[in-house]
Amino acid sequence: MSAKLGIKHSFGTCAILGASGHGKVIADIAELIGYSDIHFYDDGWPELTQVEHWPVAGNSESLFTQVADYANIVVAIGNNAIRLEKYQRLFALGASCLPLVHPSAVMSRYASLEDGSVVMAGAVINPFSRIGKACIINTAATVDHDCVLADGVHISPGAHLAGGVCVGEHSWIGIGSQIKQLIRIGNQVIVGAGSTVIHDIPDFQTVVGTPAVIISH
Repeated sequence: MSAKLGIKHSFGTCAILGASGHGKVIADIAELIGYSDIHFYDDGWPELTQVEHWPVAGNSESLFTQVADYANIVVAIGNNAIRLEKYQRLFALGASCLPLVHPSAVMSRYASLEDGSVVMAGAVINPFSRIGKACIINTAATVDHDCVLADGVHISPGAHLAGGVCVGEHSWIGIGSQIKQLIRIGNQVIVGAGSTVIHDIPDFQTVVGTPAVIISH
């Protein structure tokens, strides 16, 4: 499913896979937009039974057997590849994995947001940008017009993409970084915190600095 301005949720119980700090933020969003109950699942269970006031109901394998019990399931795992893999498994099992958008985020009616993705507080997604599956648009990040993000991308807090930027699968744009307009970023790229990207980046690279330079292959 691709969501545009409105995302049609049938509110009920939301399951979150991953009892992390990131999971807490997602739980907060789920409550704010109307989900009545939140259940966490984490492989730290049964030793881990609670995240703040939310219950941990089981591990990941038990969730995979209960997908029909939930109105929505969100994968709250920071690792891009693992998050996308878990989303794909849930989708194959018929789970509802609707995207979540914080009420304070701004998303153009002409932008699109695929299933499994989350948009945090204060983020902005401008017209005709396309966000893939199981992406994270984190707190106060901005994605300007006509950007294309592949599946499993993470745009970290306070990172800014100018118009027409393309970001490949599993890539991570670090906190406070900036990407110049029309830049192409490959698959499995890491852009270090506070970096400024002014040239295209090939697949599998790590870049840091202003201007950003490649430090590893």
